[in-house]
Amino acid sequence: MTTPATDAEGSGAHPRFAEALRELGLADVIGQVRRFPEATRTAAEAAAAIGCELSQICKSLIFAADGVPVLVLMDGASRVDVERVREELGAGRVTRAKADAVRETTGYAIGGVPPFGHRTSTRVLADRSLLGHATVWAAAGTPYTVFPMEPKTLIAHAGATLTDVRERTT
Repeated sequence: MTTPATDAEGSGAHPRFAEALRELGLADVIGQVRRFPEATRTAAEAAAAIGCELSQICKSLIFAADGVPVLVLMDGASRVDVERVREELGAGRVTRAKADAVRETTGYAIGGVPPFGHRTSTRVLADRSLLGHATVWAAAGTPYTVFPMEPKTLIAHAGATLTDVRERTT
């Protein structure tokens, strides 16, 4: 278990992500970043470490839509329906991006990709399921760090289009 840190260096947040927070006028969030000794690379690991519901985790997932990277923000309890993403984007084909493409596009490794502060600008889709909570937790640029944020604020700063792209349950 950890406590919030007071600065970017002590928080363990990735320096690029900490800088993005400052540029967005969210420097106070740096002090809310929590670092864990064990990895929080999966939604289940993050929820267990934080002590929150799985659906309170905001996953940042990179897909390729006709070869062009797109970021999808999804709650931790749901899976992305690539067909719904394809329809939303009007793309011919949507696939999960490979690890090297994720790092090249975002500047972060899978398991630590934050919802914003990426190396390149990409189109962002956010699933409406994120709005079901007062606070969600997302990666702070490393597989060991997370930060809390109100979903509407997170979606706005990510420049995301709010949509429905999660798999439907039968």
